[in-house]
Amino acid sequence: MSTTHPAPPAPAPARALNLSRTTATAARVLRQLRHDPRTIALMLLVPCVMLFLLRYVFDGSPRTFDTIGASLLGIFPLITMFLVTSIATLRERTSGTLERLLALPLGKGDLIAGYALAFGALAVVQSALATGLAVWFLDLDVTGSPWLLLLVALLDALLGTALGLFVSAFAASEFQAVQFMPAVIFPQLLLCGLFTPRDTMHPALEAVSDVLPMSYAVDGMNEVLRHTDMTAAFVRDVLVVAGCALLVLGLGAATLRRRTA
Repeated sequence: MSTTHPAPPAPAPARALNLSRTTATAARVLRQLRHDPRTIALMLLVPCVMLFLLRYVFDGSPRTFDTIGASLLGIFPLITMFLVTSIATLRERTSGTLERLLALPLGKGDLIAGYALAFGALAVVQSALATGLAVWFLDLDVTGSPWLLLLVALLDALLGTALGLFVSAFAASEFQAVQFMPAVIFPQLLLCGLFTPRDTMHPALEAVSDVLPMSYAVDGMNEVLRHTDMTAAFVRDVLVVAGCALLVLGLGAATLRRRTA
């Protein structure tokens, strides 16, 4: 008479965030990026090149550059980090790497936090380069502290990272990931107050702009541009951008799929 032995129970998936698993994921992502110089160039150099071109496009009107340069200092990192993060995360899924990782004792939160940590480290470098170039080389006239500009630029880059991680869950190819830019980024770009003050827009559009995080990123940059001290409005704008980034990261962990695309 044969006896059957019950199969050993499958290991329970890791649920709580674990520092060692998160840092190991971040280190793996950074190692991969180190072998991809084109991606590093896109993240670190493109915002600087765009600011440089913008400065000399308005060479005859430096006050125009002062007016919009601070806003774009936050917008350019957001856009580049959104693109790079969404494509890199999608590549992990389509190659099967994501499925193999989630079969390990690695929670979705660990994976998302690891990606955010890795791209956040690059966001620090990117924001520092762009802010230093704008303030000390391109002579962006800022009333407040350049360190506050750097803070907002960094939060914008982290927000772009969070948005990229989130939308990658809904794309089936790298081309589809790029297609999310018109849907996610362009409306915010038009309604953030860069082209016209938000209070002069149609009331319906102004109401929409009030719930878009890029609006608060631009408002925060403008607060630094116009005030010598940290204002209550600046603190509000920074908290909104940071809160949106954390919220979107949480949504990204919740919508992360185990299966490959």
